[in-house]
Amino acid sequence: MAAVTRRVFTIAATAVVCGLTAADTAAAQPRGPQGRPVRQFRGMWLATVANRDWPSVRGLPEADQQAELIGFLDTAVERRLNAVVLQVRPTADAFWPSPFEPWSEYLTGQQGADPGWDPLGFAVAEAHRRGLELHAWFNPYRIANHADPGRLVPEHPARQHPEWVVTYGGKLYYNPGLPAVRRFVQNSMLVAVRRYDIDAVHWDDYFYPYPVAGQVFDDDAAWHEYGEGRFPDRASWRRDNIDRLVRETAARIRRTGPRVRFGISPFGVWRNAATDPEGSDTRAGVQTYDDLYADTRTWVRRGWIDYVVPQVYWNIGFPAADYAALVPWWSDVVSGTGVRLYIGEALYKAGDPAQPPAWQDPAELSRHLTFCADFPQVRGNVFFSAKEVAADRNGAMTRVVADHYPTRVRPPH
Repeated sequence: MAAVTRRVFTIAATAVVCGLTAADTAAAQPRGPQGRPVRQFRGMWLATVANRDWPSVRGLPEADQQAELIGFLDTAVERRLNAVVLQVRPTADAFWPSPFEPWSEYLTGQQGADPGWDPLGFAVAEAHRRGLELHAWFNPYRIANHADPGRLVPEHPARQHPEWVVTYGGKLYYNPGLPAVRRFVQNSMLVAVRRYDIDAVHWDDYFYPYPVAGQVFDDDAAWHEYGEGRFPDRASWRRDNIDRLVRETAARIRRTGPRVRFGISPFGVWRNAATDPEGSDTRAGVQTYDDLYADTRTWVRRGWIDYVVPQVYWNIGFPAADYAALVPWWSDVVSGTGVRLYIGEALYKAGDPAQPPAWQDPAELSRHLTFCADFPQVRGNVFFSAKEVAADRNGAMTRVVADHYPTRVRPPH
């Protein structure tokens, strides 16, 4: 048996005092001078859907698209970040030459049109050249932000398999209740895992769609064929569909690219305590378990994912969903699991006059990271999104860097 160093003994003893488990101790952040983490996840989302962040407009020449992307990567380095989460499958399309799905319209302005270069391959190479991790962000079920299948290219899988499609809330979705859909979605993402040196597969908060008043997600046929009589109710069946997608994708990623991690960034509230005593002290209008049929807590506790980034997009003291209530709740969820916890931050709210007064204070976001420092399970933060990281509307990002990122560090192992 190897000798136990004084440092390891000290960490273990501290863990006992703080009530941490052995898994927490193993995952505890090594600290350097002034107690700052030696390793910490510092990420930003780079959204492509509807050209939110990049490319700025559709149809830019290749050189201009590449220059914009490099600009965002350089901004990440300047802000002392170490990871970029790039959206590469925003609407059942692709930012790489996919054998399963068409080129994204957000590149050229025309779905299926070859942009003449490989954005994902370029992004991976340029990110790694700068010491940044590149997490490839996929949306599993969203097909289009409109309700007209005729606007999709003729060879689109959704047009080849109209039985896979559900129209809901003015948008098109793949039906999560169909095994063929689940397999197709996995295949379309895993080809990128095989082809590129990505550091992670990343999903956001879209599973079953967010509720739309007066609308019904019409999955009757799938329920009757695959769920009725096997589950106590449709909600349980829907949650099982998403559980299967997560569990199967995790297993396939580990077989296909053992070094590639799998992370999910869910809406920040699993369930309110009024709904479930194990839920958070919140009064959120959406609960992922009940409304999106995403049992995010189970995914963590069963170790199906490598990291979780709950979108805790509210200020400290916000009555319905207090940042200071949710970070401890999520810290407790990951405790003992070995799953990394990074907190998703609403940088886009900072300085927005439409937001509550707390978001007009440039120090609000910095206070979030100060609060997180008291929870050893929190291993980093991810900022939404790249455009705001660059613009720094009210100086909130500059304040975060000054207060918390004095030097660049590497992400956790």
